[in-house]
Amino acid sequence: MENSGGIQGNITAGLAGRYAVALFDLARESNAIDAVSRSLAALRSGLAESADLSALIASPVVGRGDAAKAVAAVAAAMKLDSLTTKFLGVLADNRRLADLRRMIDAFDAIVADHRGEVTAKVTSAHPLTAEQLKELTANLKTRVGRDVAVATTVDPAILGGLVVQLGSQLIDGSIRTRLNSFATAMKG
Repeated sequence: MENSGGIQGNITAGLAGRYAVALFDLARESNAIDAVSRSLAALRSGLAESADLSALIASPVVGRGDAAKAVAAVAAAMKLDSLTTKFLGVLADNRRLADLRRMIDAFDAIVADHRGEVTAKVTSAHPLTAEQLKELTANLKTRVGRDVAVATTVDPAILGGLVVQLGSQLIDGSIRTRLNSFATAMKG
């Protein structure tokens, strides 16, 4: 992939970016960008929901062979596409599973850039419904004047509301932040 600076230059910086670019190039050559995107979205959700999966990718004590077997089993159970499954195997062999979240973020940003979209990372206390996601996407598109790809994560610690990161802009409408601001104001 040609690095033209700007967003692309920021995305591809670092190890996670280089792996994401390699995966994107393979996905593009195989006409599998959408399939890989769906698989990576499923992986992101799996990492958010499963402490065991998160522990597997973060553990430095799991050997290469065991990690490769484990991610192959996870990929089969989650019905991930073959390219993503092979990618996970490479990460396990190279002991790079700990960087998987950053690679997913970088891949999503590359795909959004490829499609002329802006990526918004949205954190909510509870999973968003399809209708909420549709409305949020439309509102963000109006705000930035471009198509917006929304990557969602769930973090019950924010209590309610949303935290939206759109490029370098952070819009924090979480109840946790509001309560913290109120507590600070009360201290006077």
